[in-house]
Amino acid sequence: MNKIFKYSIVAVSSSVLSFNAAAQTQTFSPLSKQMAATVMEIWKDSLNLDPANPKRVKWAYDQGVILEGIDGLWKRTGDGEYFKYMQKSMDFFVTKDGDIQRYKQSDYNIDNVKNGRSLLTLYKVTGQKKYFKAATILWDQLKEHPRTKEGGFWHKKIYPWQMWLDGLYMGQPFYAEYAALIKDEKAFDDIANQFVWMEKNSRDAKTGLLYHGWDESKAEAWADKTTGKSPNFWGRAMGWYGMAMVDVLENFPENHPRKKEIIAILNRFATAVQKVQDPKSGLWYDVLDKPTGKGNYLEASASSMFVYTLAKAVRNGWLPASYFAVADKAYKGIQKEFVQQDAPGKISLKGTVAVSGLGGKPYRDGSYEYYISERVITNDPKGVGAFLLALNEMEIAAMPKPGKGKTVVLDSYFNNEVKKDQSNNDLSWHYKWDERPNGGFSFWGDQFQNSGFKTSTLYQAPTTANLKNASVYIIVDPDFEKENPTPKFVSATDVKQISDWVKAGGVLVLMGNDAPNAELTNFNKLANVFGVHFKGDSKGTVPVATNFETAKVVVPTGNQIFKPKDLFIKEYSSLKLSGAAKSILKDKDGDDVMSVTKFGKGTVFVIGDPWLYNEYVDGRKLPANYKNYEAGQELVNWLAKQAVVKK
Repeated sequence: MNKIFKYSIVAVSSSVLSFNAAAQTQTFSPLSKQMAATVMEIWKDSLNLDPANPKRVKWAYDQGVILEGIDGLWKRTGDGEYFKYMQKSMDFFVTKDGDIQRYKQSDYNIDNVKNGRSLLTLYKVTGQKKYFKAATILWDQLKEHPRTKEGGFWHKKIYPWQMWLDGLYMGQPFYAEYAALIKDEKAFDDIANQFVWMEKNSRDAKTGLLYHGWDESKAEAWADKTTGKSPNFWGRAMGWYGMAMVDVLENFPENHPRKKEIIAILNRFATAVQKVQDPKSGLWYDVLDKPTGKGNYLEASASSMFVYTLAKAVRNGWLPASYFAVADKAYKGIQKEFVQQDAPGKISLKGTVAVSGLGGKPYRDGSYEYYISERVITNDPKGVGAFLLALNEMEIAAMPKPGKGKTVVLDSYFNNEVKKDQSNNDLSWHYKWDERPNGGFSFWGDQFQNSGFKTSTLYQAPTTANLKNASVYIIVDPDFEKENPTPKFVSATDVKQISDWVKAGGVLVLMGNDAPNAELTNFNKLANVFGVHFKGDSKGTVPVATNFETAKVVVPTGNQIFKPKDLFIKEYSSLKLSGAAKSILKDKDGDDVMSVTKFGKGTVFVIGDPWLYNEYVDGRKLPANYKNYEAGQELVNWLAKQAVVKK
């Protein structure tokens, strides 16, 4: 039985319906959207746990956990309201000059670094320098943060010589993401060391579990006088550590020699966590290794963190696929044990321990009795944030995977614009998979990946050899001199190589642009082979920024790729078709907008615009009646059906 919930942030009506699987399948939206709806109602402006006293709003890591869950949901839905919520939440603290209100660097509290990831998200999406300046304040804290003698970050200045598992999550994912952004390769050795030292100093050889904290000085009353370890294995501490590893790994340079060390630690971690999973419920106890201890209880935040860690690690190939069953069992247990249906479209998460720590005033001795004495509440932000992260992973896993075993390759040879980034490094930009500003393809790239595709980028001239493993090859908006001082024009050799690849079964996507914004003369030499010619006009112009109707293209019933909907396609080149090329969409003037050509064993899709870039799929700009995001997923699904697995 779960411990009685002593306190609740959210008052729950006596008429609240209990959650059950049947209710989920009736009229309710996905759990992630329902949990997010509750979040955005409880914490409208910022993470204020005491609405009667707004002065108590703090720069707190809890908020960063929630916002990363919201960010994941935004990327999966294209609903711009989620981005607006993130931005509003951080703008409560970040001034126009990039200072962070209610933050004090001299505290050297590693918890305060956590929200830096949300600042980096806002910077990458908007390009506003204030967010980068604010993130740099946190980076500067890490550079000055006190450390143990071997180099591990102290948890806080008020907890000298101590490393806690919690601190790895609070500091290292931001450390890695910022280092990747500014291309500081040396930082990744330090990041790897934090995990190596934490495991070395706090791991129990018998169980493989890690103790909550380690005191290098061995001076704390909670610290073992020989080892410096704290006395118990707290569930959420292990959860923080696991999430830290998978979040760091996503920004760790692929070929860095120390990446494998973190993956090895993650595998040892997963083995230990699986062993203490409750076999009946699939969940984990607050104190992990004492399931029969008096007062011990199944705990929501740790269980959610383990689901997120294991599912994300399996998705990225860092853990064997067998661990997904561990995550799935826990996910079902969370729904049964902790999810409460409040009203149609809104849920609450029960069963999260509010806080547990070591030392301080009043003193926390790390004993078993201490851990189970802390209050357990409903809709604690740490639990809710971890649950959102877990939901994102499990809902991705549940999506159809028509692209499984297939690779989509994005050209960066014909389209290879370069500019200087905030650190004066060269940055390849414009229609790139990992590019989050308006001109990037990060949303479309996520749709490919969530559908099972592997995404890749080709920086060399295409050949049948380097396209051998590609199922889909995409060329977008080739450069000309205005965009690139040394543009690579499509040559006769390129045409031969690409057409031979298509003829053998490849799926080619050509995305042009209107004449003032793309090199079409040479691009047409390739398109013409497939019966398509970019006419070089500029249709769908929007003379007034908010006059979206002028760029509306309506998909009628019966389209072979898209369901009926309104699309926004701005300043596109219409197509002239011949031979085997078939029109699949016309504009209001009757001009061809999209075409499909069957060519040998392959397929070619053509449109005169890169229309699925972030600006017109992420929900921040277009009115809700335009369904470019949904169309992007439909195109992914269709391409997957045309493509074959390449071995």
